[in-house]
Amino acid sequence: MRSVVTVGNFDGVHQGHRALVADCVRRAEEDGARPVAMFFDPHPGAFFRPSEAPPQLTTSSRRAELLSALGIAAVDIRPFDEAFAALSAEQFAREILAHDHGASAVVVGPDFRFGRGRGGSVEGLREWGDELDFDVHVIDAVCGPRGGVLSSTRIREALARGDVAEAGAMLGRVHDVEGVVVHGDHRGRTIGFPTANLDPGPTQLPADGVYAVVARRLDSDELWRGVANLGVRPTFSAGRSVEVHLFDFDGDLYGARLRVGFAERVRSEQRFENVEALVAQIGSDAKSARKMLDAMDEERFRWM
Repeated sequence: MRSVVTVGNFDGVHQGHRALVADCVRRAEEDGARPVAMFFDPHPGAFFRPSEAPPQLTTSSRRAELLSALGIAAVDIRPFDEAFAALSAEQFAREILAHDHGASAVVVGPDFRFGRGRGGSVEGLREWGDELDFDVHVIDAVCGPRGGVLSSTRIREALARGDVAEAGAMLGRVHDVEGVVVHGDHRGRTIGFPTANLDPGPTQLPADGVYAVVARRLDSDELWRGVANLGVRPTFSAGRSVEVHLFDFDGDLYGARLRVGFAERVRSEQRFENVEALVAQIGSDAKSARKMLDAMDEERFRWM
């Protein structure tokens, strides 16, 4: 079976990426072909300039999961190493698109570059397509909620400001991270707000602060709501942590892999004079988070 292939970075699988994927899936259905998405691991920028590479919005496995949920039949995660970086534009077209995938069509964005030194352009891809029997379709860039081209960089900038609502609008879902629940200092349980302490891995976290969140174990479909604190816990000088208090939950999550989605910012992190003031504020934060989550479109939670 031939394939319709879309190639990109797909970090975050945001609304711009979804436009590429939707066109790929539609054309594949019309042609009786298989919709395929390809991206590279690590990102080429991280391969060439590792010290300058920003944190990723999604791990490779999460990217593949999201792409599959959008209708992609096969996700080709290409290891980006010296050998792959040395492929010319012609080799990429012949060996990867035509030979490996039997492409009948390729769907890309307007700034797509490929091959050694980013030497291949959309115009060049069309020339190779004419010879190798695949069409090339270019999808217009998608604009963000404040105008300008939507990009993974703009989403990272929103997260760095703590603006998870804007990041979510660009993603079309809540930004999430996942990791193992580890033992903390167990202080939350003693003050009436037990927390799951998350080791979140390499993906980008929002700015320090308090957030309304949704969460689920990766081995379960049950979705919980809650409030999370990211930061250094200045009241206790307890060091940096990601602590999640789940509403109406009483159980043991130690060792479980938890996915946490950041829906809305409640407030910045702050230091309190005593435990009583902290407890009162956490209670207020929980009420605020519940209201925020109740008002949100649950479509954004579907991707959790």
